[in-house]
Amino acid sequence: MNIFERLRSGIVSQSAEETQTVAAQFGAALPDNQILKLSGTLGAGKTTFIQGLAKGWGITESVKSPTFNLYSIYNGDRQLVHFDAYRLTDPSEAEDLLIEEFLTPPYCLAIEWPEKVDGWMDEDSWTLKFTIDSNDQHRIELTSSC
Repeated sequence: MNIFERLRSGIVSQSAEETQTVAAQFGAALPDNQILKLSGTLGAGKTTFIQGLAKGWGITESVKSPTFNLYSIYNGDRQLVHFDAYRLTDPSEAEDLLIEEFLTPPYCLAIEWPEKVDGWMDEDSWTLKFTIDSNDQHRIELTSSC
């Protein structure tokens, strides 16, 4: 079973390291110039997953949630644009940031809190859902892809 099939079935992660390993495997198989929408509650593992993508692409900078900056750009084997929409109140605010102007192929635009920018950058986007169950187990599921 490849990483996409595993994620469509849902993967339970026992640790941050395991989440990052899954992300690195996913990133190695991810098509170029991909938009990812990471949905889930605070602490569900979205930023940890993005850290794993970065490691898999040879990005050596420390990847942190850009909540106050709104987005950060990292360069490695692929450009990673990490966008945290948590503080936005209207999808039009995302358009005003002109993030698409900074996308340099090959890239991945990873959007945390995509419901805050519903309808923005939807074309060819893939959605990952992050949940935590009552036993504090983290689950990652690829809910939509092209």
